[in-house]
Order: sequence, then structure tokens, then C-alpha cells
Amino acid sequence: MNLLHDALLWLNDPYNWTRTDGVLDLLAQHLRISVLAVLAAMVVGVPAGALLGHTGRGGGFTVALSNVSRAVPTLALLTLFAVTRIGFGPRATTIALAVFAIPPVLTNTFVGFRGVDRDVVEAARAMGMTGRQVLLRAELPLATPLMMTGIRTAAVQVVATATLAALVAGGGLGRIITLGFRQQDYGAVLAGAILVAVLALLTEVALAGMSRVVTPGARRLPRRSSASAAVPVAVPD
Repeated sequence: MNLLHDALLWLNDPYNWTRTDGVLDLLAQHLRISVLAVLAAMVVGVPAGALLGHTGRGGGFTVALSNVSRAVPTLALLTLFAVTRIGFGPRATTIALAVFAIPPVLTNTFVGFRGVDRDVVEAARAMGMTGRQVLLRAELPLATPLMMTGIRTAAVQVVATATLAALVAGGGLGRIITLGFRQQDYGAVLAGAILVAVLALLTEVALAGMSRVVTPGARRLPRRSSASAAVPVAVPD
């Protein structure tokens, strides 16, 4: 309880939020790294998954690439980048997190496109649609739910893992945790962990709402009131 009390005191101190390299500054850095990493993963993963799913080829390659990418620790990539021209800093963290985010985006996009009913595809082709039109107008809307699930999963993972940026001078909310350990201020450590957890939850909620908005389909119709349901309908003789 004392540790939680210390964490709440730390979070309730306005100075910790507004000072230079405070929570607001670090939050902006954390979001910038995370957004760039997820966008980079989408630029690579969505077109590749859509093309492979549309053609029906490369399923084994997609699964193998996804498994291999997930097996590579992000911290190992950051250590590897340190001895290359990439070096330390936000750029190294963004690249490592993008590599980390590609597998769920690529896999879910591929599965979403492969899961489209073949009768729908054949009907679209019978209407004279070109391959590109079938991809964009028939398959993409139906694959959107799974594709958005992959993006949401990747985004939450990236937000949580971006705390590693503090280990390579990359900024972000992880600096609160590492600085707390260095100063043996475990209330600050817990406060930093709470901030990251809340940010990950907010990311999940925001992207779940966005997924609902962009997913095509009939909207839920309002229920009829009991009064209107009870009105009899006259049938002419």
C-alpha cells in the first residue's frame, strides 16, 4: 500500500507533469515513436498481406516470416542497431518496433483476404470487375475486421514495448521507470508502469472504436417500442 500511495503522490504532483522531460513531454515522445512504428508496419504489412491473400500464394512464407519475426526480441534488435550506423535514439527504437509490429499486421491481413468467400470474388469478376477492383471493392471491405484486429494488436504491443526506448536514449514514458530504478524511487517506477498500462488500454479502446466505424455492414436497427409493436394492422377483405 505504501508503494501505491507513493505512486499516486508522484502522479498527483503537477511538477512531474509540466517540467521539462516531464510526463507530458515523455508522453509526446512515446506517442510519436509508437505511431511512426505502427504506420511503418502498416505500409509494409497491409499491402503485402493483401496481395498475398488476393493471389492465394505465399501462405507458408507469411506464417514462417511471422513466426521468425516474433522470435526476435526487440531488445536484441536495439543492441544490434547500436553497432551499426543506425545507432541509439528514437530512430533505432522506431525501426525495431516496426519490425516487431509487422507480423500481426501482415498475418491478419493475409488471413482476412483469404477468408473472403470465393463466391463473392467470382460474382465480382462475373460483373466485369478487374483484379484491382475485386481487391479494393469486394475483398477489402470484407477483410477489414481481421485487418483492423491485427493493427490493433500491433499498436497495443508497440505502445507497451516502446518503454524500451529509454534504454537507448530514445525517450518515452520508459524514462520514468528507468530513472526511478536508478534513484531507487519505486513509487516513480510504479507510476511509470501505470501510465504505460493506461496508455495501452486507451489505445485498445480507441482502435476498437475506429475498427467499428470503418467496418462495413448494416448498422444495428433501433428496437421498436412496445406501443408500436402492439398496434394491429388492418387487413382488407
